[in-house]
Amino acid sequence: MEKRQLGTSGLEVSALGLGCMGLSFGLGPGVPLEEAIRLIRAAYEQGVTFFDTAEAYGELNETMVGQALAPMRDKVIIATKFGFKDGKPQLGMDSRPERIRAVVEQSLQRLRTDYIDLFYQHRVDPNVPMADVAGAVKDLIAEGKVRYFGLSEAGATAIRQAHAVQPVTALQSEYSLWWREPEQSVLPTLEELGIGFVPFSPLGKGFLTGKIDEHTEFSQNDFRNTVPRFSPEARQANKALVELLGTIAASKQATPAQIALAWLLAQKPWIVPIPGTSKLHRLAENIGGAAVQLTPDDLHRIEQALAQVEIQGARYSAQAQQAINR
Repeated sequence: MEKRQLGTSGLEVSALGLGCMGLSFGLGPGVPLEEAIRLIRAAYEQGVTFFDTAEAYGELNETMVGQALAPMRDKVIIATKFGFKDGKPQLGMDSRPERIRAVVEQSLQRLRTDYIDLFYQHRVDPNVPMADVAGAVKDLIAEGKVRYFGLSEAGATAIRQAHAVQPVTALQSEYSLWWREPEQSVLPTLEELGIGFVPFSPLGKGFLTGKIDEHTEFSQNDFRNTVPRFSPEARQANKALVELLGTIAASKQATPAQIALAWLLAQKPWIVPIPGTSKLHRLAENIGGAAVQLTPDDLHRIEQALAQVEIQGARYSAQAQQAINR
């Protein structure tokens, strides 16, 4: 797989990473430890060198990543995140410098490593000045415990505030064919400052694969049950986008998921999506998306078609969206 630079920081990663959240958190029951290790190592064997986890995904998630990647630690880039009280999103934000320092020590243990390649603030904390957050990470970088600093779902103002104290290597936010809001202010800011972009949910939380319709039932602990865009009515309305992707995919001898990933890769050379999966055949399919080349004509066709599709439903509940509008 080709490599990409995350902005101008010098951090090089595979063109596609692996989002590991769903292996144990947020999308149903998860998979057993041995199965997760097998999948993570399969990703590495197929060219993936960039792996994403977080304290908020539970101790098991970082443990899975750490155990899987221990044998090839010096050949991979591991990203994890801090920023929630006791690591639990439902308790709200906590990015106090002393909390950041505690999280890094715990993550280092679970990840079986003595350094974290990319350390993200998971959400902007309105109660802690961004200068204090960036300053805490700057100290950890000076100590060799962290290599690069990132933000997640931060707006342009917060990005600039952080970058002025400690250069930000990457911003991780949702971005896909059905959520393009970052194009308005975030992407221009990143380009200006030389910051890479890591889209999470690049397949629309699974919807853009074409495998989900209005009849799909999610597990009781799947967070998509609370997402307005995943109501049965919205899913039925949004099928138009998936049908469009299917038409384009057929013409390229690809799958809708591969077209969705290829579209992201074609937007900017410093964009690195991190699709997640718990299935080996989906992993291979996603990785195949990095090899799909979309021509300017293909991209123009996609833009024209998208203009005729109105996506239904908010991407988060009102309460969750309020927390990230910073």
